Amino acid sequence: MSNVEHDPAELRCGGVATAAGRECELLEPRTVPLGGPRAMMVGRTLPNRDRRMVGAWCFADFYGPADIAGAPGMQVPPHPHTGLQTVSWLLDGEVLHRDSLGSEQLVRPGELNLMTAGFGISHSEESPVGHGPVLHGVQLWVALPGDRRDVAPHFENHADLPVLSTTDGAVTVLMGALAGAESTARTYTPLIGADLSIAAGRTLRLPVEPEFEHAVLAVSDGVSVDDRPLARGNMLYLGRGRDELSVRGDGPARAMLLGGVPFEEEIVMWWNFVGRSHDEVAQARAEWEHGRVAADPDGRFGVVHGYGGPALPAPELPNVELRARGRTRRPS
Repeated sequence: MSNVEHDPAELRCGGVATAAGRECELLEPRTVPLGGPRAMMVGRTLPNRDRRMVGAWCFADFYGPADIAGAPGMQVPPHPHTGLQTVSWLLDGEVLHRDSLGSEQLVRPGELNLMTAGFGISHSEESPVGHGPVLHGVQLWVALPGDRRDVAPHFENHADLPVLSTTDGAVTVLMGALAGAESTARTYTPLIGADLSIAAGRTLRLPVEPEFEHAVLAVSDGVSVDDRPLARGNMLYLGRGRDELSVRGDGPARAMLLGGVPFEEEIVMWWNFVGRSHDEVAQARAEWEHGRVAADPDGRFGVVHGYGGPALPAPELPNVELRARGRTRRPS
C-alpha cells in the first residue's frame, strides 16, 4: 500500500530501545485518503505522533468494514518502495496486487501477501472488477535492517498459515512464531505478527517473548486488552517485559498482535521509502520519477503492467534536510 499524501511528513524512526516494563500507551489513528479523487479513507495508527515503531513494524493502516458496493473500492496506482516489506491482510473482500516483478495475485481473507521491496520495487493495489460489497483489512510495513535493506525484491503469497485454535478463539500466525506455531514467511528481524479471532465473551491468553515489545491493534469492536477496552482502529502499545497477555472479546472480536525486538537503528521514512539519510531517499525519489516518466522496465523500480491508469508521481521533497532520529518522539 502507498502513502499517497501530497505533502508527506518526514517520519523519523529508529533509535534506542525503550526500557523493559509493563508500559501501556494508547495510539489513536488519524484518517487519511487512500487513492485518487474517489479515495476510500483509512485509519493510520503507525507511525504515531510519539511512538513511530513497534519492533520493526513501522506503518499500520486499518480500513473497514467499508461498504464499497457500486464503488471503486481500493484504487492505488503503481508506486515505489525501498527498504521495507509490505504485509497485506484481509478480513473481508479482495484486492488485486500487481508488481514490477510480474507478480499478479488476488489477496483473499486468510492469505498473507508479503512483498519485500529491498533495493526497489513498484506495485499497484485495486479492488478487482466485480468485487464484493465489503472491504476490511490492514496494511502493514516492516522496516528492513541496514545490512538487508538492499536485498533483491521478491514477493510471497502464503495461503496455508499456521493456526492455533482453542475454545477461546483462534490465532493465525502471519510472520514469526507464537506458542510453537511458526510461519514460513520470510523475516529479517525477530518479530511476530498474528491475527487474533476471539470468541464472544472469551479471553485469549497468549504467551509472548519478554524481550519483544508488543502492541495490539483492534480491527473490530468489543476488544479488551488486559481488561482495557480498545476502540476499533486503536492500538495499545504494551512495552517489553511480558511473558503473557490477555485479549478479550465482548462479542466475536478481531485484533492484530504486532511485536518484535526493538528496532535500534535510526531510519528516515518519507513517502514510500525507508532509508538512512536524506541523500538516499532523494536518490530513490529521483530514480522513481525518471523511470515513471520514461516507463523504463530496466530502471530501479521497473514497470507494473496491467493497471488501467498512470503511475503515481512522487511528492516534492521538503525544503529541509531529512534526518534520521530516534524511534520515539519523547526520550525513552
